Amino acid sequence: MLYETVKLALGSVRRNVLRSILTLLGIVIGVAAVIAMITIGSGTTEKVKSDISKLGSNLLVVRAGRPPQPGSPPERAIRALDEKDVAALAHGLEGARAVSAASQKTVRVVYGTESLSVSVTGTDLDYFDARDWTVASGRAFTESEVRGGTGLCLLGETVRRQFFGAGDPEGMTIRVGKMSCKVIGLLGPKGFSGFGQDQDNVVLMPLTAFQRRVAGNRDIETIYVSADEATPTSMLQDRVEDILRDSRRIAPDREDDFSVRDMTQVADAMASATGVMTGMLGAVAAVSLLVGGIGIMNIMLVSVTERTREIGIRLAIGAHERHILVQFLVEATVLSLFGGLIGIALGLLIAGLASWTLTIPFSPSLAVILLAVGFSALIGMVFGFFPALRGARLDPIEALRHE
Repeated sequence: MLYETVKLALGSVRRNVLRSILTLLGIVIGVAAVIAMITIGSGTTEKVKSDISKLGSNLLVVRAGRPPQPGSPPERAIRALDEKDVAALAHGLEGARAVSAASQKTVRVVYGTESLSVSVTGTDLDYFDARDWTVASGRAFTESEVRGGTGLCLLGETVRRQFFGAGDPEGMTIRVGKMSCKVIGLLGPKGFSGFGQDQDNVVLMPLTAFQRRVAGNRDIETIYVSADEATPTSMLQDRVEDILRDSRRIAPDREDDFSVRDMTQVADAMASATGVMTGMLGAVAAVSLLVGGIGIMNIMLVSVTERTREIGIRLAIGAHERHILVQFLVEATVLSLFGGLIGIALGLLIAGLASWTLTIPFSPSLAVILLAVGFSALIGMVFGFFPALRGARLDPIEALRHE
């Protein structure tokens, strides 16, 4: 019974190919838009999380001064972080994989006739663990070199390409600001961060050398704290705040004069924002599915009118109303389902091209695809029900008189 009904539906589609194609367009465009938007949105969310994770896994970032609050006056004087704060965290903090002090300054770096404005970072050995940064070639500086303030440095990939192309910079000497610096290694590439910063446009050097010969002070701009696998960053953040309040002798009734940012929370917040935007775009695109459903209803009403005599003959020779109802329901569902399948293929193609163009991950969701198939079939049933019911309730005698 169902097989014969499907055959009749397919025959009707073939008899009116152009009309069927035009009817499908609304469903095709709607499903393609929803699939493309959700797939692109999912890829964007993954890229945001990936870019944030490049800053370091399970990372807390400690800076001097409170984060700015809306409507609050700017702080007059910010007490900088210092070596005592770093030592207090390094020796008293449980659950930390690495604690690293770092300071940063944008400096003109020169090699030969080439020059480049580079973010120069002075830091220590734990920086590589805290920031998940690898040394692609050469070596990192040693503890004695950090303490002694030796003029050594490691280059990021962007700096290497600018000065040495694809060559090996190890052993070369560059000028960082007013100091000479011997290159001892090359950092592994990290690309752009989620904030649009080129993380490879960097030169790393021992913190003491940076403070003496680049920054001109002993301030520490940032302390990076990386949590171990067994410790949640939220728990570690509370411990960091307690230790720093004690180290900086902040009275119980006073606010912190430092800020601790959990990069995991930042990544989740940004991913949540992109997820909301994806949902909104998907909802807007889904409106075209409603338009497509109305198109199916319209064309099925035309089909019932055109085939009134056929319906009358079938009713006259013994067909029941439910047979007519099922026939037109199946026809509407088949039309909608075809449109859904074509829309899925088109949506994935658009999402793939967008992913390639925007360099974001291509991450289609099987659940969304299955939902799109089911939803397109449901649209066919819902919007095809009224025309099918109208055909099933035709009076056989009046139907046979119809021309």
